[in-house]
Amino acid sequence: MTPARTTAVAAYATLGTVWGFNFVFMHMASPYISAEQTTLLRIAFGLVPVVVFALVKRAFAWRHLRHTHHFVVMSVLATGLYYYAYAAGTYRLDSGIAGALSGSIPLFAFLAAVVALRTEPFTVRKAAGLAIGALGVVVLARPWAAGAVDTTGVLYMLLGSASLGASFAYARRFISPLGIPAAASATYQMVLAGASLTVVTDLDGITAIMDDPLALAGVALGLGAIGTGLAFILYYITIARLGALTASTATYIPPVVAVIIGATFLREPVLPTTILAIVLILAAAGVIQMPFSGGRLRPGGYVRKREPRTCSTNTEA
Repeated sequence: MTPARTTAVAAYATLGTVWGFNFVFMHMASPYISAEQTTLLRIAFGLVPVVVFALVKRAFAWRHLRHTHHFVVMSVLATGLYYYAYAAGTYRLDSGIAGALSGSIPLFAFLAAVVALRTEPFTVRKAAGLAIGALGVVVLARPWAAGAVDTTGVLYMLLGSASLGASFAYARRFISPLGIPAAASATYQMVLAGASLTVVTDLDGITAIMDDPLALAGVALGLGAIGTGLAFILYYITIARLGALTASTATYIPPVVAVIIGATFLREPVLPTTILAIVLILAAAGVIQMPFSGGRLRPGGYVRKREPRTCSTNTEA
């Protein structure tokens, strides 16, 4: 294995692990500050590494400003709403369960591509994948055990996954054709999201997290600088060296990591249903993301699926 590939594989493994830890860091912040405040701090501290990386890459250009309207949409889908929904969901759930639900991102990304782009073949196999994923969510939510799992928390997590999934389709259609470097796009959307959240977030009590230095470090460094900023750089390296398809499979790692970390450090229970749900959700994601080599029947006959473009400027979890 060449040094470059070794670095890429290490970035891939680290990326999945970092994303898994994010749920623990959000959980640590919950006793002190609101989900909105956690989201704002995450963006503020996560923005620094991304800006530095973009400057090193000389990614910024004044001509990008003409596309601000697209960055506004991405700031909602891929940053503001996505981060807030995940924080709000994690506040209501065990970090392991929240992490397991993040495995639904590929399912929503596929649905968004089918609905908005009409480039993804909706085959029987992929329909079965969606059904398996839905079953995994139901097993995780355990509706038959009233009050066992916070339904609102589950819905928030699914909202976050749906928001990020929709952002992939939007970026592929409107951002990728512009040829704007991913580092620049990520910076613009994070700046816009941070500015919007600053206006709408009640900042009263945000300093309460300073009462717990560990929780503060978790949000500022773990969730922000590393879990968001460094995660973007790792994702960038993984895509550049291993390809977009391989990079996308890093989303399989966080659910497992979140469950292990939650059980180890937060003493969260790991039920058989949780393990079963993770297996179902990740299996569904694998089925849906499996490369398609056939065709789908249309009125004019079979058509081949085009190779998707790399378009993501997002960081998971």
